[in-house]
Amino acid sequence: MSENSFLLKLTCDDQAGIIAAVTTELAARGANIVESNQFWDRQTNRFFLRVAFSTPATVDRAALELALKPASERFGMKVGLDDLSRRPKIIIMVSKFDHALLHLLYQIQVGWLNAEVVAIVSNHEGSRVSAESKNIPYHYWPVNKENKDEQEERLLHLVRETGAELVILARYMQVLSNTLSNRLFGMIINIHHSFLPSFKGAKPYHQAHERGVKLIGATAHYVTADLDEGPIIEQETERVSHGMTSEDFVAAGRDIEARVLARAVKYHLEGRVMLNRHRTVVFAP
Repeated sequence: MSENSFLLKLTCDDQAGIIAAVTTELAARGANIVESNQFWDRQTNRFFLRVAFSTPATVDRAALELALKPASERFGMKVGLDDLSRRPKIIIMVSKFDHALLHLLYQIQVGWLNAEVVAIVSNHEGSRVSAESKNIPYHYWPVNKENKDEQEERLLHLVRETGAELVILARYMQVLSNTLSNRLFGMIINIHHSFLPSFKGAKPYHQAHERGVKLIGATAHYVTADLDEGPIIEQETERVSHGMTSEDFVAAGRDIEARVLARAVKYHLEGRVMLNRHRTVVFAP
């Protein structure tokens, strides 16, 4: 028997009866809930719900949206409903260091990440071979003060043209403008090579080494107009010691960056991340 698979995400002010109203409508249409996650933020009184479910093939997205409309209006819900059979399209941006890019491509190749890379964008030529080996369009767009606005407009056009739902900064070492960050809010994930908010700016691992830290890490977050201050999706740390060189720190850091970015991308693509003002609700598996 064929089935359709969907993901429902909603948020609203917390009140009694939300889950009952939603699941009653789903059950009436023969839905089978595969996974359910919920969270109540006591500080803001916001309620977050993520439900993955299957339905008979005769029940489509339009029918579900119509069925959920009364509950949505009653509780003032912000609702998102996605068809899980659809493969999300992504754009990856990279500069000189390609470790995070290569890790993403590998995880897509082996099926751990479910995504279609519709383009790789870089301000350097170094990753062209990697892109062409996988038949991914490669866009070499050098950036300077004179053409920055033009190149960002090209990126926006590329997003529209390809239908990309997510832009990933896989160690893309250019600061995006406030305008672009705001226009694509919630659609750009960056990996920052430090355990934010410590050691911002250039050479964070060298700063950490000079300060004699015992833990280094990386942070994946959504990009906002506030540099490296966007809502955090995922972080990881690793213990280091005085016997390690700054180059050892860098090597360990690159491994962490690749892992953290891949997890953050996976959580986003699977609809496990919900924005809660300046924070995130992450329903990790």
